[in-house]
Amino acid sequence: MSSINYQQFSIGVEEEYMVFDPQSRELKSHQQQIVTQGQKVLRDKVKAEMHQAVVEVGTDICKNIDEAYEDVKNLRQTISGIAQSIGLAVGASGTHPFSHWQDQLITDHVRYNQLINELQEAARSNLIFGLHIHIGIADRKMAIHLANSVRYFLPHIYALSTNSPFWEGRKTGYKSFRTKVFDKFPRTGIPEYFESIEAYDNFVSLLIKTNCIDNAKKIWWDMRVHPFFNTIEYRICDVPMTIEETICITALAQAITAKLYKLRMQNMNFIQYQRALINENKWRASRYGLDGKLIDFGKEEEIDTRALLLELLDFIDDVVDELGNRHIIEKIPDMMLKGTGADRQLTVYESKESLTDVVDYIGSQFLAGIE
Repeated sequence: MSSINYQQFSIGVEEEYMVFDPQSRELKSHQQQIVTQGQKVLRDKVKAEMHQAVVEVGTDICKNIDEAYEDVKNLRQTISGIAQSIGLAVGASGTHPFSHWQDQLITDHVRYNQLINELQEAARSNLIFGLHIHIGIADRKMAIHLANSVRYFLPHIYALSTNSPFWEGRKTGYKSFRTKVFDKFPRTGIPEYFESIEAYDNFVSLLIKTNCIDNAKKIWWDMRVHPFFNTIEYRICDVPMTIEETICITALAQAITAKLYKLRMQNMNFIQYQRALINENKWRASRYGLDGKLIDFGKEEEIDTRALLLELLDFIDDVVDELGNRHIIEKIPDMMLKGTGADRQLTVYESKESLTDVVDYIGSQFLAGIE
């Protein structure tokens, strides 16, 4: 029997949804009606975002992947129902295919006003939709060691989530253009290696002391040891189109974290790579999604991304039963066959040559597969 407490790897899922007019298919402000009505049922699990055409939801702390599925299912169904009741629709895509950020209203809130005052057009144009996954780690010293190792796998997870091929009416040539938009922000991208939690805390303290940030939540890296919760937060992914994709990617993040923890407990460590090298893989994942090659830095050669993901599934295989998520992880090869949200958006566009049809498709997939 394993001595590792697999119960500690709790799960939290945050998704950002786009709100649009079902007639014009343009993004549309819900004037906080979805948030106001949603909070009556979901309390603080639904929040406003900087742009009024965005709704953010977050699960409770979930003990396992099945709890996370039920929570995300309830959130998607509830938000969709409220949107319909006020004549709007919702969808999940990393970017809207054709709406322009200049046309979108900003939520009047002290935090957002401060952000826009500081970051100007970089903030106003940040009309994107992501998935954030929290995996519980009680010990912050352990969390920073795991975060250092997890960095290598971020492009692999990202490739699986790519769901933003269009921006402001243009086919961008990227499977995920969302991170290209977000790159304009400071303190984004793959994080640095930190030799200890003290080194990380000292870094944060220096930024606060020198008025770069007022709190550590303004560090928007692709993953971070969360400043307030005992979690590692994966932040690199586009919001997936379907609940099944969200849950599969969440289960993968949980399993990677648990596997690296298991290695650490056996006095083994995953090799650390430079941020610059990992960034090469991140760019490839953004550009090509599952259809490109990532670099295997151990072998120093390019490998098909799908083949590397299958290797990753082998790597985590010895923890998935303990976590109770094998029935979800086993769906990932099928996900790769179907293609990502970006692949499917592009297929619709190529067959119809219409971005409004792409928006309709995104909307139709929001509750797809939910019993």
